[in-house]
Amino acid sequence: MAANTLRRRITMAVIAPALAFGATVGLASAPASAAVWSSCDQWASTTLNGYTLYNDIWGSGAGTQCIWANSGTNWGVNANHPNTGGIKSYPNGTKAINKSITSLGSLSSGYNVTVPSSGAYETAYDIWDTNHKYEIMLWMNKTGAVGPLGTSQGTVTLGGHTWTVYKGNNGSNDVFSFVRTSNSSSGTVNILPILKWIKDTKGWFGNVTIGDLQFGFEITSSSGGLNFTVNSESVSSS
Repeated sequence: MAANTLRRRITMAVIAPALAFGATVGLASAPASAAVWSSCDQWASTTLNGYTLYNDIWGSGAGTQCIWANSGTNWGVNANHPNTGGIKSYPNGTKAINKSITSLGSLSSGYNVTVPSSGAYETAYDIWDTNHKYEIMLWMNKTGAVGPLGTSQGTVTLGGHTWTVYKGNNGSNDVFSFVRTSNSSSGTVNILPILKWIKDTKGWFGNVTIGDLQFGFEITSSSGGLNFTVNSESVSSS
């Protein structure tokens, strides 16, 4: 997330009143193969096999974007956002956790995505506490002119990956961004050690209750129409 861009809460975006988005919303297209669900609506959402999918076109100056899904863990978007600054959208799949950090025995996720080689975006987990006071982002890959909010706190190896950590505030909540030091399109991430490191090692928050765990693509630009696909995702907790 660019430092001069305020990160709007996804949960607020999806409950906001539907806004007139213009006739051009319908121009982007879903993949040729039939999907069980698709939509070009700005705030489109559906729930499939325990995951809630959101189109979530929330940023200023956005273009068109259509979402499709074969399941809650196999979905994608075709996005055509102009080559201008500022985040345009965060299409994502959300899994509710609703457990405090100390009550979690495990929290991990597997991911496999196909992303374009052009445009400006990152593939990221966005993890919220239930009070929406804290936001933890895990950037698995990034392309183009994008960067996290806040200042660098150094590099750490946690959860099976090496990250550069950034700490900032967007005016509504604290944001802790873990940016992988090299791009990854598939793998697993052990999330609980990251949460415990923030809580116990850094003391940036206490024993908060983790609410929504989101995974998707934070898109700044995708001029001409680009495809972003979650081939598979899994979230497990105990």
